[in-house]
Amino acid sequence: MRRTPWTRLLLVALVTAAVALLVLRFVESRGGTVLPVPVLSAVVVAVLAAVVLVLGWQVRQVREGRRRGTDPIAAARTVVLATASAHTGALLTGWYAAHALLVLGDLAIDARRDVAVSAAVAGGGALLLVVAGLVAERWCEIRDRDDDDGPAGTATEGAV
Repeated sequence: MRRTPWTRLLLVALVTAAVALLVLRFVESRGGTVLPVPVLSAVVVAVLAAVVLVLGWQVRQVREGRRRGTDPIAAARTVVLATASAHTGALLTGWYAAHALLVLGDLAIDARRDVAVSAAVAGGGALLLVVAGLVAERWCEIRDRDDDDGPAGTATEGAV
């Protein structure tokens, strides 16, 4: 399994921001109001980023031989969680960036400034989720070992 390229995540965030900005402008043109992002959203995303990092760190410790082995399925699930977290963080970063961009011209209005600040905080949490996913994905990577016991270019058993 290859690592997730950061360029793909950047593209996901940019496309999401563009589409969300169009949708939010359409909603506002029809009389809708964009509300501030709840603080709980940023907290939940930050906690999820911490969980991803802890799980990735545990797999890294096993991989480096500092801890006893873990179930290979649990390690694989950690990689999948890390990858999904990076993609989810990219989507959320784009979504919250669209909120902030929408109200950028109206920061003198208190309600619009609240939307911008809450979206920026939540976007920062989403960006943390992207970074946590990429870091955990890297920590879970099994590197090929060149040793005389097995064929060259294959991952050794028991590494995770």
